[in-house]
Amino acid sequence: MTVRTARERRLLPALAGVTVLLVVASLLVGGYGISLSGLFTDPAQLEMFLISRVPRTLALIFAGVAMSVSGVVMQLITQNRFVEPTTAGTSQWAGLGMLLILITWPDAPVMVRMVFATAAAFVGTLVFLAILRRVRTRGPLIVPLVGIMLGAIIGGVTQFLAARADLLQSMAAWSSGGFSGIVQGFHEPLWAAALVAIVVWIMADRFTIAGLGEGIATNLGIDYRVITLLGISGVALCSGVTSVVVGFIPFLGLVVPNVMRLLLGDDLRRSLPWIAIAGVALLLACDLIGRTIVAPMEIPASVIMGAVGAVAFVAFLLRGRQRA
Repeated sequence: MTVRTARERRLLPALAGVTVLLVVASLLVGGYGISLSGLFTDPAQLEMFLISRVPRTLALIFAGVAMSVSGVVMQLITQNRFVEPTTAGTSQWAGLGMLLILITWPDAPVMVRMVFATAAAFVGTLVFLAILRRVRTRGPLIVPLVGIMLGAIIGGVTQFLAARADLLQSMAAWSSGGFSGIVQGFHEPLWAAALVAIVVWIMADRFTIAGLGEGIATNLGIDYRVITLLGISGVALCSGVTSVVVGFIPFLGLVVPNVMRLLLGDDLRRSLPWIAIAGVALLLACDLIGRTIVAPMEIPASVIMGAVGAVAFVAFLLRGRQRA
């Protein structure tokens, strides 16, 4: 038995168990007291459980899957482990698409907003990759730097347009990355994340080969452009839907794939289910911290995730320098 196999046999079941406990805690913890016994004896608790707690927990689960899977796909496409939707500008482009539809069609249905946000995220990711093709130096920090600068520019344009249209408050509300407003009927678009995860898992071998580079993928009979386009489409869909429903969730797609890569290696088919589970667990933990640390008020999960992700990002950078 290798060291890695022994570690997996200990850690992976523990991760699954912790995730189940976090799901149960998410269903029960909140400003309105809900107990397991009360679900069977108190109709008011059962109603609150079904209207608020279940949709919120499902939204957390699907958002965690969406951002963690998007992160690993983007890292394979760009061959850079520091890239994910919020460090590549994809989420910012989705926000721009969302703002444009709010300006032109304020009463647009959720599905229309999702389509516009997804289309903008798709275009933004193509722009990011086009810029990367023109960058001669492709060091590990150059790629995320390009994405962060591009995202800052698009974010500035979005802020300007929102200010001109008097939509700054609306933009701040839907981009906060919080789950407090999720109730029954609002989380359903996030089911698209599960579809993307299934497609990525089915085509995991092709994505793994594509992550080795265009030359190697072509020599092995893989249509690199088709796989890249499919990956971009999945990332755009996940980013667009997540932005519309809950807002921006930073660093989740960076932290989880890197940690699971250390544990499981680079085989995407083997590691993708665990990447999704770890993403769910981390987002649930951040949301629970935000719910309890200043109760009865809440801190958006994105704020907690941003703090955790920033520390992890620096740790990955320092680890990379020590290995170099």
